[in-house]
Amino acid sequence: MNGLDNGQLFTWTALLTIGGASLLTFYIVQYTKVLVDRLTVRWGLPTDIYAVLIAWIVLLAAQFAQGAPAWDWRIYFLSFANAYIVAAAAAQIQIKSINPPGGDKK
Repeated sequence: MNGLDNGQLFTWTALLTIGGASLLTFYIVQYTKVLVDRLTVRWGLPTDIYAVLIAWIVLLAAQFAQGAPAWDWRIYFLSFANAYIVAAAAAQIQIKSINPPGGDKK
């Protein structure tokens, strides 16, 4: 039974895809970046680095929820590498939400 059958929009399996992980990363970053900016004003955490960290957490959570062993260092490394791809995709979602395709480009 897939997650949509029981009313879930995100499933652990969906979060292991670039689409699911980037969408959730986009939402988390959009809703929390002002707070994070206020909390890290002294250090100036760039939003793109923050997005990579959020993507890494999302990917790790999905891996562990699917039964990946927490002791396997490869999970952490590959999730970190994939977090950059997910964060870049989330940035594209953000760009498209501000400047939708077909919009007036004056």
